[in-house]
Amino acid sequence: MNHAPESAEPAEFAEPPASDRDTGPAPRPAPLAGLRVLDLATLFAGPLAATLLGDFGAEVIKVEHPRRPDPSRGHGPSKDGVGLWWKLLGRNKRTMTLDLSSPDGQRLLLRLAAEADVVIENFRPGTLERWHLGPDELHSVNPELVLARVTGFGQFGPYARRPGFGTLAEAMSGFAAITGEPDGPPTLPPFGLADSIAALTTAYAVMTALEGRRATGRGQVVDMAIIEPLLTVLGPQPLWYDQLGYVQPRTGNRSANNAPRNTYRTADGHWVAVSTSAQSIAERVMRLVGRPELIEAEWFATGAQRTAHADELDEAVGSWIARHDRETVIAAFEEAQAAIAPINDVRDVFADPQYRALGTLAEVPDEELGTVRMQNVLFRLSETPGAIRWAGRPHGADTEAVLGELGVPAEEIGRLRKEGTL
Repeated sequence: MNHAPESAEPAEFAEPPASDRDTGPAPRPAPLAGLRVLDLATLFAGPLAATLLGDFGAEVIKVEHPRRPDPSRGHGPSKDGVGLWWKLLGRNKRTMTLDLSSPDGQRLLLRLAAEADVVIENFRPGTLERWHLGPDELHSVNPELVLARVTGFGQFGPYARRPGFGTLAEAMSGFAAITGEPDGPPTLPPFGLADSIAALTTAYAVMTALEGRRATGRGQVVDMAIIEPLLTVLGPQPLWYDQLGYVQPRTGNRSANNAPRNTYRTADGHWVAVSTSAQSIAERVMRLVGRPELIEAEWFATGAQRTAHADELDEAVGSWIARHDRETVIAAFEEAQAAIAPINDVRDVFADPQYRALGTLAEVPDEELGTVRMQNVLFRLSETPGAIRWAGRPHGADTEAVLGELGVPAEEIGRLRKEGTL
């Protein structure tokens, strides 16, 4: 049964591209239609994992505290008092309020969990257990439930009960240590990198656990520590250290594995990024910038050897790019089949023809702001595509509807709201 807001497109169907609307096949069921997810988490990693599931048809119910909503509603810029980050993070979710620290709230959460497939939470370890909502209680009402627990440091270990945020993961994992200029300080990203990678990993872990459920008939607990996925994304650093004692240094925009690889300023004041991970690309770049003799140097034969001559290579590439405007530079690189990209800010992303062709930014109707544009679903499926059905809803907008579907009488809903449980 679909419980989407009346203004939204039905959750079980994805709208086909505009060019197919008259002549294409009938809309198909979304791949995760029928999956029910309870999002108890706040801020970014856990809620974003739920968003990714909702984008492909899962019914996501966002459960927030009646008086302390998800802080993401107030993060960053707002318009007319409406937080914009929440419009992205809360899309495709129904919103309800519930005080999980109260007996009535716990009772209702267990009733919701009994009909759910997935619960995603990010409270400090031990919090759900203190509220009598831990894995034992949840699985007693629904043995098939997948419980995803997303925390900074995991459910056990000496740091488990510390407050954990993505910034700490970016520091602990080794990411900050290799980011920044060689003579500068370690650098943190200006956005939720570790949280976002943990969200992607959590969504993958949930789907893996659900597939496991098909074999065993039982749900299980996903223990996601935000400090771990980013370490995996950093590549073979542990192997290098284990086998060679090698510790990767900060190299700025340069690479320790190939050169030239850097950002360069064009004559009209723009910036572009050049990569030469393949030997053939490096040779094409040198011919393009008028330095073919460098190709004949013995050290040019491998990326690792070229890094020792990065100053010379950067001067060759940078001086050529500095004499031409961005349009000319990109066109010349494309003609030479060499790898280049403009360094876009968000204004450039909106105008970029490749993003436009891919439909990377979607236009979404919204009951509070009219129309908003945001990132589209994360990937395209040819047979069962995802869709953004609505943007983030107001705090508690669907509380009465969700509880009514659960069979809670209107008079009880009124009592619970009066007592502060809702």
